[in-house]
Amino acid sequence: MTELDEHAAVRRLIDRFGFGAKPGALAKAQDAGFATTLDAVLAPGTDPGAQATPVPELGPEPEKPSKKQPDPQAKKRAKQELKKQSAAITEWWLDRMAATDAPLVERMTWFWHGHFATSNQKVRSARLMLAQNETFRRLGRGDFGALAHAMIVDPALLVWLDGQKNKVGAANENLGREFMELFSLGIGNYSETDVREASRALTGWLVDRDAGKARLVPRRHDTKDKTVLGHTGNLDASSFVDILVAHPASPRFIAGRLWARLVSATPPPPDVLNRLVAAYGPGHDITALLRAIASEPAFKDSATTLVKQPVEWLVGLLRGLGLRPSQLPEKTKLRVLAGLRGMGQIPFLPPSVGGWPSAASWLTTAAGLARVQTARLLTEASKVPDGTDADAAARLLGVDKWSDRTRAALAKVSGKDLVAVAAASPEYVVSG
Repeated sequence: MTELDEHAAVRRLIDRFGFGAKPGALAKAQDAGFATTLDAVLAPGTDPGAQATPVPELGPEPEKPSKKQPDPQAKKRAKQELKKQSAAITEWWLDRMAATDAPLVERMTWFWHGHFATSNQKVRSARLMLAQNETFRRLGRGDFGALAHAMIVDPALLVWLDGQKNKVGAANENLGREFMELFSLGIGNYSETDVREASRALTGWLVDRDAGKARLVPRRHDTKDKTVLGHTGNLDASSFVDILVAHPASPRFIAGRLWARLVSATPPPPDVLNRLVAAYGPGHDITALLRAIASEPAFKDSATTLVKQPVEWLVGLLRGLGLRPSQLPEKTKLRVLAGLRGMGQIPFLPPSVGGWPSAASWLTTAAGLARVQTARLLTEASKVPDGTDADAAARLLGVDKWSDRTRAALAKVSGKDLVAVAAASPEYVVSG
């Protein structure tokens, strides 16, 4: 193992526990050192960036036309309003990620969005998606049990995984299965009988879209005894989550998922995983787990590289350039979002309940072209000086050093063009 030097380790911490540094912030963190920076990252204080990007006021849910008396114009208006509200929350979240001075908060919100992957393509409610996003932000660094309890009755997730269709006598297995397989335990840690019984425990929930809340309808809930993972009783949503969170597979699963997003696609070896689980502890403490992850030697291993997801890449570039989407000219903003779509990732629209892919999936030719085009749009909108050279670009983007090949390519351009090329380089696209 080749360990990163202190400056490179701090840069990696800023990248992976956030989205990269704002101008001037990386040098200050490197002067403070890894341990001090880790403490600051894990215990964020006031966040002027968040205060500057308040949650948007969306207004009421778009009114759906009656099925008995369909009104084409009303349907069109509802569709347009949903599109407008969805665009508003997407722009807002990208703004918040770019502006935040407590980047771990947004990084963990982003992580949980990919973990409990819920798409507005089916939910069709910006208000419900925004409420779920706020739940991730509020609970995403504390007790995983509290987050899991909130998510099992989260209105957006209930719509996404057909929880509303789950009623006594006609159980729908989607929510129960995915909650065990993808959200808490992992494959191989439950049986098909557990899925059927869990689905009975989760019967009875409906979503009130106008109120933005889920409610239990007693007559739709199965009150008979169920047995899930060896636990028998009149189980409901809350007791189901208690069983999952207490299961020995759950801490290992959560630790492994965070490791894959923050350290390496290669799973941690048994001794490392045991240390992470010990840090997570009986309190299911996500922040303690994050500290343990950053404290592992592998976190500073130069070989543990990660390909940035498109949103991570875009937000990092926005932060480095001191930009926010809402401050861009409308035409530029729309083209940037189109570029993000071309890379294959838009917030609030994961492709499936399994979330987005990782690693080399983002390194397609089409994604590379979209990155180049988007980088040029952003650098043109920035205040990058005309004389910016390769070394200045490295400082701006938080790159430790350029390969000979990249440096040769950068030697052919300068200023904003150079920074755009640098932002599409392997050294920036891959978090080293």
